[in-house]
Amino acid sequence: MKSDSTIIKKRYDRIAPYFEGLEAVMEGLFFKNWRKKLWAKVDGHHILEIGVGTGKNFDYYPAGTQITAIDFSSEMLKQAINKKARKTVCVELNLMDVQSLDFADNSFDTIIGSFVFCSVPLPIKGLKELYRVCKPAGQVLLLEHVLSSKPVLAKIMNFINPVIVALVGANINRNTVKNVKACGFALVRVDERSSDMIKLIEARK
Repeated sequence: MKSDSTIIKKRYDRIAPYFEGLEAVMEGLFFKNWRKKLWAKVDGHHILEIGVGTGKNFDYYPAGTQITAIDFSSEMLKQAINKKARKTVCVELNLMDVQSLDFADNSFDTIIGSFVFCSVPLPIKGLKELYRVCKPAGQVLLLEHVLSSKPVLAKIMNFINPVIVALVGANINRNTVKNVKACGFALVRVDERSSDMIKLIEARK
């Protein structure tokens, strides 16, 4: 039996050439502004972006930093490599699973990801890896869509979640704030501008 990671990788590999087009409307209306808010919080020199995807965050990379970016889908990473060349972005791109990071402990000042943990099969395992490679007093910044706090809407999201996962590999009913709080960080807060279903999460080691 194929692992959940392998199945989800294949789904992202399949949609990689069309990914930006599929999300174009939501990106223009909502996600673009959230990405700006997320990247404005970066500090430190050594930065790790998880789930780089097609490179949607390239435009927000802060100057004067050393950035490494990873994704577990080889086809999504190909899209990012092509975009890196077009935009002449300074970033080291690696094929890697957030659940098993090939980095030493305490490596990065800031670890950042946007809409990643909806697709991680074992989110606690992935978050603990982020904690491990984050430097002492460093930060993890996550922009995530999560399960609604409204009971009726949450019930609908839970009901349709299996269909969404089957189509694109993303869960729409994750409680990522709770998961981050379970991973040993000294401080976890949610940016006050966050909405019911989109959370900008800040965690300090």
